[in-house]
Amino acid sequence: MNLFEPLCPAPPSWSVRWDAIAAAVPRLRELPDGGAHTRSAAEALAGLAQWRARPEPERVRVFAAVVLHDTGRTAEESGRARRGEHYARRLLWEAGAPIAWREHVAALVRHQRLPFGALERTDLDRVAFRVSLLARNDDLALVATADALGRDGGERDAGEVALFMEYTREIGCLDGPRAFASDHARFEYFRHPGRDPGYAAFDDTRTTVTVMSGLPGAGKDHWIAANRPGVAVVSLDDLRDELGVRPTGDQGPVVAAAYERARAHLRSGTPYVWNATNVTRALRSRCIGLAAGYRARIEVVSVEAPPDVVHRRNRARPAPVPAGVIDRMAARWEPPDPTEAHEVRWVRND
Repeated sequence: MNLFEPLCPAPPSWSVRWDAIAAAVPRLRELPDGGAHTRSAAEALAGLAQWRARPEPERVRVFAAVVLHDTGRTAEESGRARRGEHYARRLLWEAGAPIAWREHVAALVRHQRLPFGALERTDLDRVAFRVSLLARNDDLALVATADALGRDGGERDAGEVALFMEYTREIGCLDGPRAFASDHARFEYFRHPGRDPGYAAFDDTRTTVTVMSGLPGAGKDHWIAANRPGVAVVSLDDLRDELGVRPTGDQGPVVAAAYERARAHLRSGTPYVWNATNVTRALRSRCIGLAAGYRARIEVVSVEAPPDVVHRRNRARPAPVPAGVIDRMAARWEPPDPTEAHEVRWVRND
């Protein structure tokens, strides 16, 4: 059962069982206000007619995002939404939530402030399109409305949310994903700021590059063997072995060697797999950018497994990665999303 299903307010009472919620999400008790705002926001959501009218699975999804929306709050305001996103993802991963459901909720937490002052943003279309590909902007509007009503004087902010909803309806991404002419058009749109989202970019790709992403022990090697037999592999683990570099050592020579091999494949038009952890968008962007510069079609494959499986597999490796390193990687883990490549696959490998 989903962690939030038994916690979500339900008819006829629509009551918020705060003690049970705080027990399931320990971070709430650690917040500067002891979770008082989150409780007010959850109660505000439970009273919204538009939320109550949603099907139960959608109510649970939005309720989870409201409960988790403030978990990134610390004394330092900067980076709050990103910290909340990472906490939400880690909690739901450990709870065994389905990948797409988890990433939907994490996206709502990450972009929770978007509807407030949205029309003043110069990048609103790009961000709203990204939200629509991972979650739904009408879900985001419900989260923001609950957030606003859970604060004193939040009625004015709730009015801004209505403007956000109307705008995203006009640009075609309120309650579903923004449509693009092709996956290549979508990829090029998010690579080039200022590009017309309606432009049907000519697909001039000449080879395919598969970029792996996943924690050590997630099962990337197994996926490659089963799904890309015979395809050249640029493996950072293999290069570490060749160069005698430990996972905790200086990775500069390893990365340099990997890029040189990748360039050789790209120059000859040879498809290959880039096999590395690539657990953040920043790490993936460099190898994706290199391949795109050689007109490669990019597919990103995100492989994951439950935490206990990841650690068990890692311990069984000839040269296991220190458990603390895996935990630190998991704390900043960002699975890929459809804005990063022509195709993104999420694979659960138990």
